[in-house]
Amino acid sequence: MPSYTPPLRDMQFVMHEVLNVVDELKTIPRYGDLDADTLNAVLEEGGKFASEVTQPLNLIGDSQGCTLDKTTHEVTTPQGFKEAYAQYVEGGWAALSCDSEYGGQGLPFVTNQCFYEMLNGANQAWTMYPGLSHGAYEALHAHGTDEQKKKYLPKLTSGEWTGTMCLTEPHCGTDLGMLRTKAEPQADGTYKITGNKIFISAGEHDFTSNILHLVLARLPDAPKGSKGISLFLVPKFMVADDGSLGARNPVFCTGLEHKMGIHGNATAQIALDGAVGTLVGEPNKGLQAMFVMMNAARLGVGNQSLGLTEVAYQNALVYAKERLQMRSLSGPKAKDQPADPIIVHPDVRKMLLTAKAYAEGGRAMSIYCAMMLDKSLYHPDEKVRKDADDIVALLTPIVKAFLTDNGFAATNHAMQVFGGHGYIHETGMEQFVRDARINMIYEGTNTVQSLDLLGRKVLANQGATLRKFGKQIETLIAAEGVNEKMAEFINPLAYLADQMTKFTTEIGFKGFVNPDEVGGASVDYLRVAGHLVFGYFFARMASVALKAIAEGNTDPFYQAKLQTARFYFARLFPETASLMRTARSGVANLLDTDAALA
Repeated sequence: MPSYTPPLRDMQFVMHEVLNVVDELKTIPRYGDLDADTLNAVLEEGGKFASEVTQPLNLIGDSQGCTLDKTTHEVTTPQGFKEAYAQYVEGGWAALSCDSEYGGQGLPFVTNQCFYEMLNGANQAWTMYPGLSHGAYEALHAHGTDEQKKKYLPKLTSGEWTGTMCLTEPHCGTDLGMLRTKAEPQADGTYKITGNKIFISAGEHDFTSNILHLVLARLPDAPKGSKGISLFLVPKFMVADDGSLGARNPVFCTGLEHKMGIHGNATAQIALDGAVGTLVGEPNKGLQAMFVMMNAARLGVGNQSLGLTEVAYQNALVYAKERLQMRSLSGPKAKDQPADPIIVHPDVRKMLLTAKAYAEGGRAMSIYCAMMLDKSLYHPDEKVRKDADDIVALLTPIVKAFLTDNGFAATNHAMQVFGGHGYIHETGMEQFVRDARINMIYEGTNTVQSLDLLGRKVLANQGATLRKFGKQIETLIAAEGVNEKMAEFINPLAYLADQMTKFTTEIGFKGFVNPDEVGGASVDYLRVAGHLVFGYFFARMASVALKAIAEGNTDPFYQAKLQTARFYFARLFPETASLMRTARSGVANLLDTDAALA
């Protein structure tokens, strides 16, 4: 059975030594009393909850899955899931980063992001139940009416109720402009919603007395396409003004998907048969409101793969130190044993270090994005808010796609380290691979994220936002460029930063002539951008580690960080050269293929 140790030391390193999160966020009035000890204490307790309460349920949840009573439309979750959620609510974890006005603890989003990384590492399927509620909370907090906020946000904040996002329909996924669900206005100001939704994560369960569905639908006079979509709040049970539950709303789970992974989460087929809902935001502008939830979910999905990368690495490392197979090519290392532990073999170390580098780079990027999100929402300076919002918008598709691609690769490597035993359910490794695979698909496939990055976030404003992040890289290069000990990190970063400008311009010109060129280059482009961001953070982390060592700090953590950074720049970062070459090969070798694909 796998185990999980919360990576608290690395989280503290990134927050306090690399990003200086406390000082950065104390410029925001609501976080004026923030201190490192508080953040550390909260996350230490959060780590205990993840490792002691939810992690032991991971294999159980995968084996048992969820069951649907088709008569009552009620779902039973795996053994222990409901009880774990009750502990989660009792501990106040649902309220961690929510607004104090609605009963929240008002801690920075950074805190919640780190906590959720640990929950995902411990049990992704369980974590999806409360995780989606945060997105529903954010959407209502940003676009809900005063009445909706008063009635629903305290319940979402406490965790007494959960939320979902209902977008996908059987005939359309990412192309929401094709959705058919209808919303008929009623005399009392409500709407009756009719339609079918599929792939609704946590769409039905036995955790809470009520579930709040955020549903995309069309008004009778709505324009065609995505400009005619509105967002509605549809509760499972109607809610009176005093917060008490009323009649059952006709929004039912009609089936559960039989999936490759995340068996412990109820992926529901939802039928709405004249279900009563209230409008969220303005008519025909539902995507604006839903995008708050969707962007939160995209950051959350990247965090899911980050958690799986970490837990898979941890277990593979332990196994590699214990499993005896063959002898080292350079001579026996464990002479008192019949064979050497497999960690002596170079390629085993390569697989382990790949997972470790993807986890540590992803953690730095994830925490940075969370910090910038806090700034974009609450900083008193409008320019700071705008700059932070631009950076978050730029990095969100990279977090979603790069971290999930890396997570699938890392879990595969970790399973490979286990050899045949990795293919067996009891070790937990094959479950990590299966669970990780969905993260590349939902909340917008990684190709969609790539198109979003290159088309909307970079080319649409002629690279202005990319240059905004690039200035941070330039500042680091200027500060460390004369430091010989940093040359192995700064030189490749500086080279790629220069190449990225030329690469982006070239793809932009090609796309101006033929838009399909953007589609042909986008996936490769996103991975190059991902490595640029990882390279920036690994260089920053290496700089901090070198300074600590120079000051006489003997903590082996810093040597380990340097060794991981060296591996990353030597073995993973060079992927960018081949990616730029394939992207530059043009779209003809993809589209002039009718005979090949006949």
